[in-house]
Amino acid sequence: MSDKTAVEQVMSAFEEFKAANDNRLKEIEKKGTADVVLSDKVERINTALDKFEKDNQKATAELLETKKALDDEKKHVDELEEKLNRLSLTAANDNFRRGEVKSKANIWARAVFDASVLGQASIRAEQQKALADVVAEYKALGIANDTTGGYLAPAEYIREIIKGVTDVSPARALARVRQTASKAILIPKRTGQFAAQWVADQGTKSETDGLRYGMWEIPTHEMYALIDISNQNLEDSAFNMESEISFEATEQFAVAEGAAFVSGTGVGRPEGFLSASGVTGNNSGSATTIADADGQANGLLTLKYGLKTAYARNATWALNRTTLGSVRKLKTAEKQYLWMPGISGQPNTIDGDPYVEVPDMPSEGAGLVPIAYGDFARGYTLVDRIQMEMLRDPYTQATSGNIRFIFRRRLGGQVTLAEAIRKLTCSALPTGGRPGTTSANAAHSF
Repeated sequence: MSDKTAVEQVMSAFEEFKAANDNRLKEIEKKGTADVVLSDKVERINTALDKFEKDNQKATAELLETKKALDDEKKHVDELEEKLNRLSLTAANDNFRRGEVKSKANIWARAVFDASVLGQASIRAEQQKALADVVAEYKALGIANDTTGGYLAPAEYIREIIKGVTDVSPARALARVRQTASKAILIPKRTGQFAAQWVADQGTKSETDGLRYGMWEIPTHEMYALIDISNQNLEDSAFNMESEISFEATEQFAVAEGAAFVSGTGVGRPEGFLSASGVTGNNSGSATTIADADGQANGLLTLKYGLKTAYARNATWALNRTTLGSVRKLKTAEKQYLWMPGISGQPNTIDGDPYVEVPDMPSEGAGLVPIAYGDFARGYTLVDRIQMEMLRDPYTQATSGNIRFIFRRRLGGQVTLAEAIRKLTCSALPTGGRPGTTSANAAHSF
């Protein structure tokens, strides 16, 4: 599908979505509730728009995919290897069966000869059974039973493991990443500023005190995975199990890293931007949703324009897919939709800014924080100490016939500039009806 065709499809679907959602909102205003058929139509179109999110996330995060040609080539090699394995298996079975068939053939031939001379009723029971088996096989050849043909029609074995998709929050696409060879990194931070003063001609100038500095420390933490697997499984499996286990460990480390990036406690693991005490924000205006009491997007707009201009230049929305579906339905007070599809290779936007799907973000709910907005690269720092390390231990479990694989990583993460990130809380407006700022403790002291 060409880029032009994809854009046309997205724009067409979005226009249809806007028309259907507008009708749904009019029904709610007129009757207090929307027609079920109309609501279902809106959700169907919303689901259809989700199909384009994969391409949009690629454009937003600028990630590269593995070449399809390489996958096809690997598949072709696997198919050739599979055919060779089947031929080897067939040859081995033939050698095994040859002796058995020869023995049965001798008994059957002797039974036929004796039956023709003495009569079938006079031959031995073993010979009578051989003749009866041949008659039965002749009458009932089929693949339902192994001995009547099932062995001749083996199932095809596919060397591919069916795996569900594992959602990973893209921490490294958002945060700033640093390397270190130490147990922690220290980053100087300005903690106070002086204020410039006006002075009259020949007036006395006093010191403008207030400039202060501190030190921000980001420690590294360790995570691990421990897997025992039998020697025979490693030797006989149709798959490279060592490589398979290593892949699984890599994936699960990424899952743990993404979850800590969002909501980590900072105790024995990285600190999440939703858990950091200095990150503030405002309420949505509704107790359980991101829309305000009037069903509009005032809470999101307050969140966006509460961020300093310098951070807004590189700001990104962070939310999960479920919340994104709700954002698509939101309008401003001027009846303009916040969500807009991207064109000419540009990512989709929410009020003009790109967004990243973060599966570990909460969905809408009372007191939850489903959306964050800010310059995450300036606000959050990830620190790598040790990339994934694998220890292959053939000794500890040797008496059990197992080999132990131990994987470990060391990394840290912390909000280093809390004012660069803001978060939206599902909560009603405070007294007075203005979007309120969520409470937050003071920033880390030095």
